Amino acid sequence: MSKNNNDFVTIYVMGKKQKVPADLTIMKAMEYAGHQFIRGSGCRGGFCGACATVYRMRGSYKLQGALACQKQVEEGMIIAQIPFSPSEKITYKLNEIKANANTFLEYFPEIARCLSCNTCTKACPQDIMVMDYVQAALRGDIKLAAKLSFDCLGCGLCAMRCPAEIVPYNIGQLARRLESKYIEGPTEQVLSRCEEIKEGKYDKEIESLKNADKETLIKLYNSREMKNE
Repeated sequence: MSKNNNDFVTIYVMGKKQKVPADLTIMKAMEYAGHQFIRGSGCRGGFCGACATVYRMRGSYKLQGALACQKQVEEGMIIAQIPFSPSEKITYKLNEIKANANTFLEYFPEIARCLSCNTCTKACPQDIMVMDYVQAALRGDIKLAAKLSFDCLGCGLCAMRCPAEIVPYNIGQLARRLESKYIEGPTEQVLSRCEEIKEGKYDKEIESLKNADKETLIKLYNSREMKNE
């Protein structure tokens, strides 16, 4: 059954006008309009952060952010996808750094420029309290910074909007690493699994997967055991 005109909305993808079904996500609407996702699609379910998108509504000055796989299209939406947010990769040896505020300042000195404007939080499509975890890291409250940033996908929308040019998701990642190593420590389950790996328990299975053809891998993936939590 074909949709009537009331079931469609007009959007603008990279400046080009498109008429698409109103019940689609941005990602599916772009595909409906003929775009092929070679990158910037990831998991397609809202958990990887690969489909960061910015948009404005016609007649509005406000620039908004979303994940294309989550956000439903709206009439007059002007869309540009940002599949990657440029960020310098800072390297450090986790075994040689300390769990305190000075570590954040050493590797991410720009954190001291935080204006507490909350723009990063407003930009987050996951509703994470970004400014709060940046401020927690600046104070040396690593446990809080790790907790508040736990659901971060690293989509980069917060970094794009930060007037102080901070990359908050890198700070959150460091906080979680420090918290895991120095504050909480590895769980018994992790330690047990590491020992199993060292003993070669999974070598045969891994080798089998490496040598499997595509059809076999698809079949194994679709038949895998899922745990409901």
